[in-house]
Amino acid sequence: MKQTKLIFSAVLAAAILLLAGCSSTKSNKEDPKLISGEWNTNYTFVFVHGLSGWGHYDFQNKIFPYWGLKNGSLMKQLRKEGFNTYDASVAPQGSAWDRVCELYAQLTGTVTDYGKEHSERCGHDRYGRDFSKDPLIPVWDSENKINLLGHSFGGVTVRLLAHLMAYGSEAEINATSPEDLSPLFAGGHGDWIYSVTALSAPHNGTSAYHIPDENPEPKTKMQEQMDKTNAPKKDGRADYDYADYDMHIQNAAVINQWLKTLDTAYYFSFPCSATELAEDGSQKPSVEIMEEIFQRSASRMGSFEGITPDGIYLGKEWQENDGLVNTIAALAPDYAPRENYSDAAELKKGIWYVMPTYRGDHMALQGGFTIKNNITDFYIDYLTLINQL
Repeated sequence: MKQTKLIFSAVLAAAILLLAGCSSTKSNKEDPKLISGEWNTNYTFVFVHGLSGWGHYDFQNKIFPYWGLKNGSLMKQLRKEGFNTYDASVAPQGSAWDRVCELYAQLTGTVTDYGKEHSERCGHDRYGRDFSKDPLIPVWDSENKINLLGHSFGGVTVRLLAHLMAYGSEAEINATSPEDLSPLFAGGHGDWIYSVTALSAPHNGTSAYHIPDENPEPKTKMQEQMDKTNAPKKDGRADYDYADYDMHIQNAAVINQWLKTLDTAYYFSFPCSATELAEDGSQKPSVEIMEEIFQRSASRMGSFEGITPDGIYLGKEWQENDGLVNTIAALAPDYAPRENYSDAAELKKGIWYVMPTYRGDHMALQGGFTIKNNITDFYIDYLTLINQL
């Protein structure tokens, strides 16, 4: 639908237009905060980028890190504070499934296996890049767990990785001989994951795919670049094997019905908001905290109420947004257990804790340009919370 093209490639376009690895870490046993009892754990933290993003294996990350755009590499700053942090690189516009397969290969130092059933059904090669000589992290097992953090569509990616690690894939098991089956699809390893965190994630899709852009004003060069980056793909694979398909509201709802929450891991979700109430009761962009590249889509999402051209009903509760994701969609996945976070409560595994809504646009928790505070402080506080569980 040409009218409903989403400018979800804003992050990549911003990088292109505004532009005019992993260091070694201490072992947990050597960490003074563990020895002193200030922390209970210091498992590895793995950050996963969103749509059109990049990470450790991409050349641009060395000069323009995805995590820490405004203040420099967030990974390096967090390592200085004693956290074991790494940033993955997955398919910029790939489906959640393909991204998970690539993430798993990086974490285990293996060849990317997209699965026999999936690759045949979706029309692409079964195997991809080999990470055996360049794994992302030193070790990963039930004794050396990981904390997963995903920004935007990365939030959907890390949810799916946790699900497959625990429950595997019945379709892949049925289609593949046991000796040829990737451990990712076999399941039984949910205890390798300590926590899952979603940052401004479209858990329940985003209305940006469903609302026509009827703005008569010509698009800026940056908006045109976003549309070009997000143009229809022509590489022969099925049209449902892309991120944009997974982020349609009705498709996200289907995913949420079968994607399970592990009862062995902690779950947290940070929704964002960068709009404010307008005189007519709709939501308008808060220009002091929202990048200009998001303001057009924020206005469109913030003023729509009713039936979209493809038959999706959106009430006023869908109007508040961060420029690309509706705040309500980023709270927690539908059908999953959830609670509002309270620092006075004893946190339990298997429940999505909805953190207080962060005042910032879609790039804020990535380390965007409009935020006035150094996002490193936010992550030091949050990762400390995880390590104290």
